[in-house]
Amino acid sequence: MPWTVLAVAPPDAGSLIMERDELVSIITRQVMQKLGGEPATSAGATTGNASTGSGLVRSGDCSSDGCPPAWDGIGTVGDMLAAGASRISAVAPLGKFPDRTLAQMIDHTLLKAEATADEVRSLCREAAENCFMSVCVNPVWVKLAARELRGSGVKVCTVIGFPLGATTPRVKELETRVCIDDGAGEVDMVLNVGALKSGDLKLVEQDVRAVVRAARGNVLTKVILETCLLSPEEIRTASSICAAAGADFVKTSTGFNKGGATVEAVRIMRETVGKEMGVKASGGIRDHETALRMIGAGASRLGASASVAIVNQESNKGGGY
Repeated sequence: MPWTVLAVAPPDAGSLIMERDELVSIITRQVMQKLGGEPATSAGATTGNASTGSGLVRSGDCSSDGCPPAWDGIGTVGDMLAAGASRISAVAPLGKFPDRTLAQMIDHTLLKAEATADEVRSLCREAAENCFMSVCVNPVWVKLAARELRGSGVKVCTVIGFPLGATTPRVKELETRVCIDDGAGEVDMVLNVGALKSGDLKLVEQDVRAVVRAARGNVLTKVILETCLLSPEEIRTASSICAAAGADFVKTSTGFNKGGATVEAVRIMRETVGKEMGVKASGGIRDHETALRMIGAGASRLGASASVAIVNQESNKGGGY
């Protein structure tokens, strides 16, 4: 039996019941006219980077204009409203549509030591299909991820000095350069927590500056504070140092210590760095509700291994990052 929806009607039109393909055709024509483009040649298929009827993402779908339609060519609720709809009703709950906006805030993450090449390939496929911002993998997998994601619009992120942060600035700088040469577009370095707690703030700043220097302004730099080990005041101090050293983001956690992201830590970080820097919440974010709480506290990026479950608002009972 075909999937059907109730009418999506302009204010001056009567209610209609129509099959999916007819609805898609009407919405596509209206949206394309608004944008000044040409309508689709057939129902269920759109021009440019849109998805095919299979719902799978082709190479290049996550670049430039964002993701393809959220669910099997139908488009988002926003698309329908922009086309002139005054009311929307559907057989399937609207709340189960994949959250495309949230997907663009997620670094799809696989950092476990036992990760295999096939698992990294699977991670990359999921990232391309869901239009996540990046995949986050250990340095050894950067080359593979870069090959798998070439042309997809999904970035490759990696970790530096992971997971302890207890290497020297020179080592972190070299590791950053190697990872960039291998194809990394973002790097998440671990702060020297021991130096921070020892009061050696100069060394903490040198550490961050070394990675920022290696990035040369071409690669996004995030600094993992490991907030579960810090007091609120130490979180503020570390965030201020990262801002002064030129980092692009501060990040809560490695996911490999005694705790992950908390609303309180995210709020402190955002209050300290203001609107100019990014704040990434990571560690223990495994469902849609938790993700939204982190964003509400000030996070502009999320790190998660349960990313697919999060954007599809499904339960995730397993562990992971």
